[in-house]
Amino acid sequence: MGRTDALKPRRREDGYRPITRAALPADTVSLARFLIGKLVVRKLPEGIASGRIVETEAYVVGDAAGHAYRGMTERNRSLFLEHGHAYVYLAYGISYMLNVSSERPGIGAGVLIRALEPQDGIEIMRLNRGIERLRDLARGPGRLAAALRIDRSLDGLDLCREGPLWLGCGGQEPVEIGQSIRIGISREADRPLRFYLRDSPFVSGPRSFKE
Repeated sequence: MGRTDALKPRRREDGYRPITRAALPADTVSLARFLIGKLVVRKLPEGIASGRIVETEAYVVGDAAGHAYRGMTERNRSLFLEHGHAYVYLAYGISYMLNVSSERPGIGAGVLIRALEPQDGIEIMRLNRGIERLRDLARGPGRLAAALRIDRSLDGLDLCREGPLWLGCGGQEPVEIGQSIRIGISREADRPLRFYLRDSPFVSGPRSFKE
């Protein structure tokens, strides 16, 4: 597939099937890798909007860069739910971030969804973002949350069942998954816990993080 073809949205007829919890790895690093190629599906009044996951970051148990590091609070309690639940938080008072809880109940850890390749509901996503360029609609965690209209009202949602937001089967396995250190953090910044679809123009970050 060429670069031009990769920028064309593709509809997946089986993409609306929620992934079962039994299919999700109950391990943070394994889940971060597993989610590459899967779908985030958002049901809105205007219709369905979805994107193929092309980039994730794992925030493992005991990770000083993770929100669960100091224990459970009212804000981060969703990270301690059974794997496959949404943890949504507001970063720097500006952008919402979508994470997936990733361990057994009571153990705090999660996977940040960093970037999507838009699939369905492209016009909905363009209106939500206020931009036209397909490549930039969901290239970055704040952008994808804005494109899919994700906010704190979805925090704690079960992503393994059909509803306003869920994880879907993408119908296309990734050809090659890259791995690197995480982006934009200061604590434990040298850990190789970022996963991404190689050669995807929808992956975020500078070129040096895409090799």
